[in-house]
Amino acid sequence: MRKLGHRSRTVLAAAAVAVLGVAGCDAVGGDAPGPSGAGAQKAKPSPTPTWDSSPASVAAVGDSITRGFDACAVLTDCPEVSWATGGSAEVDSLAVRLLGRAKAAERSWNYAVTGARMADLPGQMGQAAARRPDLVAVMVGANDACRASTAAMTSVTGFRADFEDAMSTLRRAAPKAQVYVASVPSLKRLWSEGRTNPLGKQVWKLGICPSMLGDADALDAAATGRRDTVEKRVEDYNKVLESVCAKDRHCRFDGGAVYDYRFGTGQLSHWDWFHPSVNGQARLAEIAYRTVTGKRA
Repeated sequence: MRKLGHRSRTVLAAAAVAVLGVAGCDAVGGDAPGPSGAGAQKAKPSPTPTWDSSPASVAAVGDSITRGFDACAVLTDCPEVSWATGGSAEVDSLAVRLLGRAKAAERSWNYAVTGARMADLPGQMGQAAARRPDLVAVMVGANDACRASTAAMTSVTGFRADFEDAMSTLRRAAPKAQVYVASVPSLKRLWSEGRTNPLGKQVWKLGICPSMLGDADALDAAATGRRDTVEKRVEDYNKVLESVCAKDRHCRFDGGAVYDYRFGTGQLSHWDWFHPSVNGQARLAEIAYRTVTGKRA
């Protein structure tokens, strides 16, 4: 969820060429039902008494996922395939589904930044609000959990304060703008899928989400406990997103749909086996459209 240095880019490009020659690109999974049990998000979309399912403009804020990072090329943003505002016919972004392709090109804006955390959201919201959009699409939080260690993860209290600040920033400038909030994906699920690919594990060693992806093959108690700690923090973040959104009559949470989605290798970047691929971006667009409109695409 964060960019790497020039040296790491060079190493990664070489590793990618070498491993892709033997790794193949077979897609599996992605269509199975979501996880069950205590870890699954069971909340329903937040009730909103006044909700327009046909907004005339869309602004997007968030992190590398919303920038389409690693979906088109190695260590590169590809906003054309963004689930929120991209114009790619392969994705049919939320903006395209709501506005049509021509209007989406003129009436949608992407202010997400690769590497962004929740602390960056107030600034992005300020940029989005200046456009007076009918709908703001939010997906952020993965980088708050993807840190060098579990101790470095954003606290739940800090995460809440920054999200509340972001919503207040939006409301001061655009009091009636609607907000779609996507849940944070299950990072443990992404680890589980990506670790089956040799390239994925080599790329992860360069520093992608070390709190979850470090020592990818380790299954001892310490490694398992570390991953469980990260996943619990993601679940806590999602509870914050839901509760803060529920206090705003113009906000709609996805009910944990992104967290529950079972990304398979077909939905993961074949450069880093962690960020969504073009197909994964399309699945995120479907979830967003269904939450915003109550319809299937």
